[in-house]
Order: sequence, then C-alpha cells, then structure tokens
Amino acid sequence: MAETILVLNAGSSSIKFQLFAVGDDDGLARRLKGQIDGIGTRPTLRVKGKDGDILIDSAWPASAVADVPAALDKTVAWLQQQLGDDFPSAIGHRVAHGGLDFFEPTMVDDAVLDRLARLVPLAPLHQPNNLAPIRAVRTRRPDMPQVACFDTAFHHRHSEVALRYAIPDELHREGVRRYGFHGLSYEFIAASLPRVAPAIAGGRVVVAHLGSGASMCAIHAGRSIDSTMGFTALDGLPMGTRTGQIDPGVLLYLLATKGWDVARLERFLYQECGLKGLSGVSNDMRDLLASEAPLARIAVDYFVYRIQREAAALAAAMGGIDGLVFTGGIGENATVIRSRVCEGLAWLGLAFDATANARHGPRISTADSRLSAWVIPTDEERMIARHTHAVSRRRA
Repeated sequence: MAETILVLNAGSSSIKFQLFAVGDDDGLARRLKGQIDGIGTRPTLRVKGKDGDILIDSAWPASAVADVPAALDKTVAWLQQQLGDDFPSAIGHRVAHGGLDFFEPTMVDDAVLDRLARLVPLAPLHQPNNLAPIRAVRTRRPDMPQVACFDTAFHHRHSEVALRYAIPDELHREGVRRYGFHGLSYEFIAASLPRVAPAIAGGRVVVAHLGSGASMCAIHAGRSIDSTMGFTALDGLPMGTRTGQIDPGVLLYLLATKGWDVARLERFLYQECGLKGLSGVSNDMRDLLASEAPLARIAVDYFVYRIQREAAALAAAMGGIDGLVFTGGIGENATVIRSRVCEGLAWLGLAFDATANARHGPRISTADSRLSAWVIPTDEERMIARHTHAVSRRRA
C-alpha cells in the first residue's frame, strides 16, 4: 500500500484538503484535492481527482453548513466514504499561531495541543478551527501521526525592529510582538519563484496573499523581511470581516462610550468589519464587484488603496522592489483587483499587461517592465505535506 499524507487546512471560512502519495524519491503526487468554501453563505464541496476529474461538486443551503465544525463533518464523512480502510500514513495541519515556542513543524501530542490551545486569544477566528480536526483525529485514532505546521513560522527571523511594538520591553519578552501570518503560503511562493520567475527569486519581492483573510509580505532572497500582520491576524489589509489597520483610539472610544466588553469588541473586530462592515453588502469580493451599491464600490476602492499603500511600505522595508506577486483566492482570480493595483503602482516602474492579466498570467507585466508582476497560485497544502513527510521520516 502506498504511503499517503492527508493535509487538512481549516480556516475561518473554508476547509481545504489534499491527499498526497509519497513516491520512491520522496516526491509528492496529489491524489485528490478539495475544499468546502462559502461556509455560512453558499457552502459548496468540490473535489477533484489526480487527473483533474471532478469527484464531487455539491452545494447546500447556508443553514446546513453554517460554521466550520459543520463543514468538517461534511468533509470527514466524504473522505471516509472514499478512503475506507486506506488510512493515510500521517496527517498534516495548518495552525495559525505558533507563539514564541513553535517555529518549526511539530509532531502533535496532548501536551503540544494544550500549549497551542492557550494561543486561541491571539487567533480566535482561526486557532479553534485549526485545532478541531487535530482533536477529532486524536479521539478516533490516537496512534495517527499528526504534524502541526505554523503560519507564523516563516516570519520567525524578522529583524528586531520589525518584530517590536513601541511598548515596554517586559511586554515584548512576554510575547507581545509582531508575528505575521499566512507564512505557509509565503513559504510556498518563495520556493516557487526559482522555477516560475527566476529573475526575481533572489531579489526583493512583495507578495500579496489576497482572500477572505488578506496580508502582504516583503521577501528578500527567499526570506521574510516584514509582513502587514502583527500580534494577531487583524492588522494590515482589510479582510472579509476583519478590520485590518485601525487606530487603537477607536477601540478606546468604543469601550468608553458604548460600554462594550471584551467579547463584544472581539466580535466587532473579527466578524463585523472589513469588507462586510464597510460595504454593508457582503464579505465576498465576488459580490462586491458585481454590486452597484455605492458602499460596495467604496469597499473595493479601499481594498485596492490599502494594497497599493502596503506595497510601497514593504518595498521601503527592503530598500526597493523587483517583483510583485498576487496569490490567494482574490489574488489568483480577480482580474479587476489585480489591474487596479498594478495601474496604481505604475510610478514604481510597473508596466501592466492587460492581455496577460486576462489569462491570469503567470506574468502580468510587460517584458520591458522594470518591476515585474506575477500571478502564482499558492499551495499551502503541498507545503504542509512536505513538512509532514519530513517530520514523520525523522520520527521513524
């Protein structure tokens, strides 16, 4: 029986999963790839086989898959039906926050799980969803090797000034610092650049991971220099339902004048703001681009404006910029967003190629553009599978 690795990537609005077969040369061959997205709005399960053939494409009413646990139940039921007794050799998981202690892929036991659970307040929208599948598997198959791969790990070696806030040092030593997220996606893109865009692989690249969760990262010679996200996954770009950058004085105002407690403030920041709060229409970029509502247009304008602003700031952190990469659900699919961002960065020497953009790249700048722009699909699950395979081999 071939050695296989299952990857579960449970996020705030989707569950992605892939099954990989391990080859004789330790290469990974995808056997199936699927996801449930639109959780709570228009939930759909789509799975493709190794040849791209569609194994299932099913939709449910929003009430049938209202949250991530319900989506996990649907995913597990389908996988059990497909795999039967052919269980994977190991399971890899994306975990949003590793805190100060976890900056390498780690085999999970009960002690590790307890330590990761203590980080839930730092990533309340993601960490509980990330840990739920791990707990479910440990309950059903406690002997199954499970590896946690951390979204903060890629950013672990930021410089001291990039790590810090302007707060007393004792708080910094306690762990109140900038961590950065979407690290598995950025790690995959950095590893892909030598093949897809070798001319910029060793240079200064800004990567925009744009989706329901959105951030940007400055990468120099394959190494993370800075990120728009910080202590939690709230900072930086506006997201589907999260604020992005906001003056802390606004939060003090809400506490003082509205009488809000911490739970109310957390719900506001994580679930009621971002594109959803700004537009009053939807947290889904597809809906906003199709809407004629004035606030929907403002939400799109604001999203584009913040991307352009952060691109320039990250370029400054590296002392220049050689390449811009779009990835994530919006970055890979929304031609309008890419075109507007690129056109607004023409002053940096980006000559946009509208025809290539309509084809989704991979290169969407002209051949003579000083700053090249690219569309590179991310594959966090393959990155997780690589780490899981390596950790499992060391354990064996």
